[in-house]
Amino acid sequence: VVSLCTILSSLFSNRLTRRFGTAGVTVLSVFLTAVALLGYSVSPNFSTLLLFAIPYGLGAGAIDAALNNFVAQHYSSRHMSWLHCFWGVGTIVSPFVMSYALTAGAWNLGYRIVGFLQLGIALVLLLTMPVWKKVPQENLKSQKAVGILEALKIRGVPALILGFFSYCAIEVTAMNWASTYFVSAKGIAPEQAARFASLCYIGITAGRFLGGFVMNRLGDRRMILLGAGILSVGGVLLLIPGDTALAFAGFLTIGFGCAPVYPCIIHSTPYNFGPENAPAVIGIQMAFAYLGSTFMPLIFGVLGRIAGFWILPLYLLVFVALMVLMTERTFRITGKK
Repeated sequence: VVSLCTILSSLFSNRLTRRFGTAGVTVLSVFLTAVALLGYSVSPNFSTLLLFAIPYGLGAGAIDAALNNFVAQHYSSRHMSWLHCFWGVGTIVSPFVMSYALTAGAWNLGYRIVGFLQLGIALVLLLTMPVWKKVPQENLKSQKAVGILEALKIRGVPALILGFFSYCAIEVTAMNWASTYFVSAKGIAPEQAARFASLCYIGITAGRFLGGFVMNRLGDRRMILLGAGILSVGGVLLLIPGDTALAFAGFLTIGFGCAPVYPCIIHSTPYNFGPENAPAVIGIQMAFAYLGSTFMPLIFGVLGRIAGFWILPLYLLVFVALMVLMTERTFRITGKK
């Protein structure tokens, strides 16, 4: 339910941003997710959880597309990298919040804590809305809104979307199945493997922080290729049988390889397709990102049960190759214009 609503709000984020502005969409989205999290914390049954999943997904998709478009249009790739670095900070902190809640004996306390934090962020954003006006912006309302089908017809967009889809398949599959890989392929105890599952998150967070210092110099295209190269090294390390240390290094390397790809693909969109088309294209990118991250790990789970979870690095490397082919095709098409 969350994924479906996220995809829908991503696809319509362009129209929402034109109607309410990036600041308005951001504030509303954070309030929606805060309400949803607090709703989770008081839900008496599964049906109520599904009900609160609706505002959670709608808020998550809209803010993702609106903020990514805003930063891509007005800031450098360095700032885009650091924006997504703090996504990694959140993923590292959140398990500690839930661990505290479970220690206290109530899973819903974890959602309540984060819900109140989110509510506080929403209030800060509401009070600082005038700051957004200090950033020079084009009058989007005076421009014709580019529709979803119209955006898909732009040369290079389908290839970019497929490349972005492939990247998200890599990132989430590696994260979701890391601990299972350690148990099934390396024979590590489940308790120890659960700790190693955070390696990708650590690699992505560190990589996006450090990458911010070189991105402006190297450019988006080179950073995507560099990330793909590092990803491939991580996949090869996982293929080497027997050594747990190499698998440990492999997942950390995969995280470092993932680090520049997502922010650089988004940041290059206004350059490749023009600022007037960027909001619509980024909205579609976000929708396909959630499709990739929702269904590709599921498909790997089915394949893993049939062939064995040792195939994880092969599965990832196939998507690395597809990602490079599609993103490079996009840059070649847009470079000819």
